[in-house]
Amino acid sequence: MSRSMLSVGLDPALVSRSASSRAAFPDIDAETIRAGVAASQATLRRHGFRTDVCLLDYGATAESVFRAALEATSYDVVMIGGGVRMDPALTHLFEVLVNVTRELAPQAVLVFNTGPATTANAVLRWLPERVPLADALATSEGAGHSTVQPQEKGHR
Repeated sequence: MSRSMLSVGLDPALVSRSASSRAAFPDIDAETIRAGVAASQATLRRHGFRTDVCLLDYGATAESVFRAALEATSYDVVMIGGGVRMDPALTHLFEVLVNVTRELAPQAVLVFNTGPATTANAVLRWLPERVPLADALATSEGAGHSTVQPQEKGHR
């Protein structure tokens, strides 16, 4: 059975123009974001996921665009990107995204990356089967980054 994932984050074209994003992520630019998203999508497709991307502005239309995406399709996973979550200026937007997900996609697993290149790993911590926290912690690399490799069902 194919799984579906919606990756929601800031429009890469807008990131370099935002003072708060530049301050929060000085080493991230639009091309880095695009490359990370593309690589994560390719990895997830190899694992049988259908992936969609929902790009947001900094608030003017973000909620309505996100609502439209969730109303159009049912998703197994919603991944809210680090650009929204880790920029203190965007806390309210992050809260809106979480609560709209709970409202319109209560069946979806919420996952969080630490950057564009970690989206696939964030999804694979939960599907096809949840990775136990102890396993994730035992195999983590770096400060708080789970890098657990998914295992075949029945091999846990």
